[in-house]
Amino acid sequence: MAQYLLGALTLAWVLGQVEWERTVSLFASVSIETSVALVAVSGVGLLVALAMWHVLLDRIEDTRFRAAIDTGLIVLFVNHLLPSRLSGRAVAPFVVHHRTGMAYSGAVGVSGVHTGLYALLYGFVAFLGLVLSVGQLPLGLALVLVLSTALYAAAGTVVLLAGINLSAVERIAGGIEIIARRVPIVGDRLAALAKKLPEFSAASADTFRTLLRDPVAIVSYTAGFVVAQLIVPGLRVWLIFESLGVSLEPALFLPFYLVMAYSVTLLPLTPGGVGVTEATATAVFIALGVPSTAIVTAIFVDRLLGSYLPALVGWYPSLKMDLSKLVESPSQE
Repeated sequence: MAQYLLGALTLAWVLGQVEWERTVSLFASVSIETSVALVAVSGVGLLVALAMWHVLLDRIEDTRFRAAIDTGLIVLFVNHLLPSRLSGRAVAPFVVHHRTGMAYSGAVGVSGVHTGLYALLYGFVAFLGLVLSVGQLPLGLALVLVLSTALYAAAGTVVLLAGINLSAVERIAGGIEIIARRVPIVGDRLAALAKKLPEFSAASADTFRTLLRDPVAIVSYTAGFVVAQLIVPGLRVWLIFESLGVSLEPALFLPFYLVMAYSVTLLPLTPGGVGVTEATATAVFIALGVPSTAIVTAIFVDRLLGSYLPALVGWYPSLKMDLSKLVESPSQE
């Protein structure tokens, strides 16, 4: 509840910085062509982001694109219910299993590779943004962004290394089984699950290795990331800037600044980074010389089209899932 309150208060503060009369008059001057372009670009970005799931799923098992769409949208929805983007990734294996029928071991592998690659790529691009903005950001803000960027890089590295070496779980499974048996009432069931961990982990590790050794999967996923996380958001904000008569030079740096500014979404401060992300991005671009009215408006529209609306759309496919099945043991598949 405290995190939801923090998100609401921070977002309220950001919106309170907007000169609404001026903003409304500025938006009234936006052409229909620009509005259509914003919607079209956002639609392409969302489809490409969902295709990133399909790229990995289809390399393991033939997967309908609709199932990949549902998976991606549900994960986006969960990301905005709980703090930190890793929240949605944590339930991704269950979503993959129930939307595609893939075995849990494969679902864990695909979800892990998606999470690890995404985090590594995001951390790398955010780091480039930090390099490009050296000397322009206040020290405190720069330190926060360094922390969030480092966390992305660390998370991606840990997830991929752990996935490749999941078979090492066998060394600790015995200890977990002994401890689990001492738990009242459900001890035997927990011990049985612990006993099956090595086999389950080895199968997941095979999926990790299969995907990471597949150049088509890696190149396709990386290309999707570049389009969905750099080109589309950069183009969207650039269109808004052009409509508002604002410029940022050089414009080529804009996508890197955006990824850097949005990297705080990984910090478990508010659900989906709501409020905190907008406040951080606003501070970043004001430090880079963008007028406050223009950047608050641009960031709000960008987040609305690129994050909040897709997450809201993800609520519908989440209704198709029997949430009671999420607590089933992988051994029951």
